[in-house]
Amino acid sequence: MEARAVEKYLRTSPIKMRRVVELVKGKNVEEALNILHFSPKRSARYVEKALRSAVANFFEAYEGKKITAKDLYIKQIYVDGGPILRRFRPMSMGRVGRIRRRTSHLTIVVEDIQ
Repeated sequence: MEARAVEKYLRTSPIKMRRVVELVKGKNVEEALNILHFSPKRSARYVEKALRSAVANFFEAYEGKKITAKDLYIKQIYVDGGPILRRFRPMSMGRVGRIRRRTSHLTIVVEDIQ
């Protein structure tokens, strides 16, 4: 039994978010939430929110089962790149500098230990 949560168009770059995702990949949900809650990275807030959503989706789908958050683990977690917002800034000698603000799509799949 598994459940998933997808967060799209997060305003952080995929590279920065993948650093945080590597901290919790394959871990127990309770342990992962503790790691994310006390992590100083801004991306950790996004990952924690999505993980809580995946756990809530699991309990909603399998509400008749006797399962706690301790029995769940992160089966899959990955970050894909989203659309890039292009902004322009004036540079020296009348030129223009392109600024690319990257976005991310985060997917989390949780499963119970059997």
